[in-house]
Amino acid sequence: MRAAVMQGLHKPLAVETVPDPVPEEGDVVVKVGRCGICGSDLHMTEDPAYGQGAGSVLGHEFAGEVVEIGRGVEGLAKGDLVSVIPLQSCGKCHACRTGAVQWCDAFGLQGGGYAEYALTRPNQCVRLPRSASLADGAIVEPLAVALHGVALSGMKIGDKVLVLGAGPIGLAVAFWARRHGAGRVVVQDLATFQQDRALAMGAHDFVVDPADPVGSAERALGGKADVVFECVGVPGLIAQGVEQVRADGTIVLLGLCTRPDTFNSFAMLSKQVKLVTSAFFTRQEYEAALDALDRGAAEPRLLVTDTVSLDATPDVFESLRRRTNQCKVLIQPDM
Repeated sequence: MRAAVMQGLHKPLAVETVPDPVPEEGDVVVKVGRCGICGSDLHMTEDPAYGQGAGSVLGHEFAGEVVEIGRGVEGLAKGDLVSVIPLQSCGKCHACRTGAVQWCDAFGLQGGGYAEYALTRPNQCVRLPRSASLADGAIVEPLAVALHGVALSGMKIGDKVLVLGAGPIGLAVAFWARRHGAGRVVVQDLATFQQDRALAMGAHDFVVDPADPVGSAERALGGKADVVFECVGVPGLIAQGVEQVRADGTIVLLGLCTRPDTFNSFAMLSKQVKLVTSAFFTRQEYEAALDALDRGAAEPRLLVTDTVSLDATPDVFESLRRRTNQCKVLIQPDM
């Protein structure tokens, strides 16, 4: 099969012919229909902390058709269209049985979506309803990540919500916050590329003011935020969030930052700010995100700005290192 393969850190991907996946007992082979290019994929090609290198096939946001089934697999059949939960797990322990698959001892991040076929497990496959497309199946993962953050935030109906960062996760947070009754949702970014998309997905306002990020957000919200969602993952934004949140408010960390960060703990303590970290999602939240699409929520589909072939993937991947009007680019291997 063909796949876009890592050549090493700080090197472009290359399309290569690699062995087809062969299912062993308990495995499933999925013909990839769509796979999203995630910001964390870009980080994986630059930061050794993610453990990826030459020979790795990235891609954890994918959906497709079940084409091969290993021995002992139940509940799936060839031809089923599925969205793949990219959290590897045993499917049997207490964490898996309760849906908190990210705490399974067998946890790992499922990759392989930048290819014609991917190997996965049946407990990671969620059937697509008839109303959902393969593209829908590929955006469930970022929607579930955002939903998990909103669920952990303790956000109440009527709250003022500030979202730092207008990437796919930040925009999905704006969608869920508005859907769950936030009184005011403001997205703040350093550029206006995603302004129209943010407003269409549920934000009441969009703020770009690097010279006065704290004051501009407060004016747009009509006061300090009850909840701040940090969806970028760069040093300095926790400290900024402390200034932007009200006393006894909450900051939720969704952005992935592998670099050390510093902030004034006294400033946080003096306001009794709650700092909440959000890791992945539960199976129930993944299914709820797919259910929202199935029930007609059109806004999340606005995340998708382009669909490209496998051959085009290396060049498009490199182009996404620069901020543009692109948001979520999907790979269609059979294009």
